[in-house]
Amino acid sequence: MLDAISALLYIAALYLLATTILNRNSESSASKSSKGLILLACALVFHAGGVYQSISTENGYVLSILKMPSLFFVIINAIVLLSCLSKPKPLRNLFIFLIPLSTAAIAGDVFTNESTAQATHYSPGVTTHVLLSILAYSLLTIATLQALFLAYQNRQLKNKQLRGILGIMPPLQSMESLLFELLWAGQILLTLSIISGAIFIEDLFAQHLVHKTAFSILSWVIYAVLLSGRHFLGWRGPSAIRWTVGGFAALMLAYFGSKLVLEIILNRV
Repeated sequence: MLDAISALLYIAALYLLATTILNRNSESSASKSSKGLILLACALVFHAGGVYQSISTENGYVLSILKMPSLFFVIINAIVLLSCLSKPKPLRNLFIFLIPLSTAAIAGDVFTNESTAQATHYSPGVTTHVLLSILAYSLLTIATLQALFLAYQNRQLKNKQLRGILGIMPPLQSMESLLFELLWAGQILLTLSIISGAIFIEDLFAQHLVHKTAFSILSWVIYAVLLSGRHFLGWRGPSAIRWTVGGFAALMLAYFGSKLVLEIILNRV
């Protein structure tokens, strides 16, 4: 029930935000934008409640490959919504992509039967590691979406197509600055996640975490090279976009790749 309500509220919020973005000069655009964000906040509350019901059991928490996307989008949407208070225009546009992905994640969670998923109790240290990982993945997902927006903006400017959706996007420099702010925040959390994993996880081999750890470190290295290149060499534009997407690909392989192999292919947890 909570999932159905959140999906309907998401769709209503998407309609209001999309019409606001496309009709930015309309007198009612500010009102629609506010209403859209309020609906989004309500959808997020129901979404979070639905996710908690889905992953929480008497035996612990189910953090499987088919449950986690919905949880990720709760965190991502919450971060973007809160960030809209200080940077409303560039981040509000991200919801055009986030809302459809969120509703798809809700549908996947609701309609998929996971007979092999098992609940797990986590120690406080491992819980800290899991929360840091989720926050890091969420921020770096937002950064990747921002990089894709930036890639589209660069392409349109290169082709001298200055109308359409380009006209509603913030200046290129603002978009790029926001990208690196998100990357720095995500990299800090990813660093803390890797450190906490090294401290609190006892046996990587027994818990089938070698693959995840290796790709997480690879992702960290890619982001570190990108941020160093930005600081010392002034990297921007296509170079920044490619490195951002590359780091995100490694990060997704770290979590969802290992989950896919263990839960779907090998039928383990």
